Amino acid sequence: MSELSLLAVHAHPDDESITMGGTLARYSAEGVRTTLVTATRGEVGEILDKELDPKEAAPRLASIREQELRSAVKILGVSELVFLGYEDSGMAGLPRNRDKQVFWQADEDEAVGRLIEVVRRVRPQVMTTYNEVGGYGHPDHINTHRIAVGAFYSAHDTKRFPGGESWRPSKLYYSAFPRSVIAEFGEAIKRAGLADRFSRDGDEEPPFAVADDRVTTRLDISPYLDKKLAAMRAHRTQIPEDSWFIEIYKAMGPTAWNREYYERARSSVEAPTPEDDLFAGLR
Repeated sequence: MSELSLLAVHAHPDDESITMGGTLARYSAEGVRTTLVTATRGEVGEILDKELDPKEAAPRLASIREQELRSAVKILGVSELVFLGYEDSGMAGLPRNRDKQVFWQADEDEAVGRLIEVVRRVRPQVMTTYNEVGGYGHPDHINTHRIAVGAFYSAHDTKRFPGGESWRPSKLYYSAFPRSVIAEFGEAIKRAGLADRFSRDGDEEPPFAVADDRVTTRLDISPYLDKKLAAMRAHRTQIPEDSWFIEIYKAMGPTAWNREYYERARSSVEAPTPEDDLFAGLR
């Protein structure tokens, strides 16, 4: 078998550390080639780092967040970081969503083609991204799902996408937050008196919660929890020390972030369900 290779496709800096920092650290430590593709540099994200003046930092936020991401991937041991080269579209419904240069407005074939170039070069057996609603409905997350799925299914098609050697990844996964885990968070939030990030407009369930029966893969990343947390903290503009992500860890302890979950969306190899290895059936 060729070298084991994992390709993770995300929308903005920090998404990788929150959803699968432990996964990246685990497989990097195991000698798997790990490649992170990030569609944008998060140009219009929040600036929560109290050491920065938001007005001064906003024009250079792309470079700030790029450096934060480079620090995070170094902590996680990621083999290679690739930017697709699009701009952050902002939250759903903003006028920026209509700007020509943002990822939400990207030509789909062009974006899929850019990602296929990476797929054919690093030859992943496993690809990961978000589910069909992009985890929580952000335009860039939804488009990341579309582009990643398109590349997964079309990387072999050298007629439609010429250039490079044909490749077929074996397994496709979506990051997942099971409803049962969200319920655990909810109880911890109440006990700790923290702000509830999950409730929106009176809805009890956040948009990124998925039914537990959709979750096929549960990874215990306890040995890599310190690296995950350090990578999250590297994204200081998004995750300062008083952020919800750190406060929930302080409230719950390791159980807040020591597990990462996935929905196996496609596999051309036989693999058990449930499984505890994204490469199950491949080694």
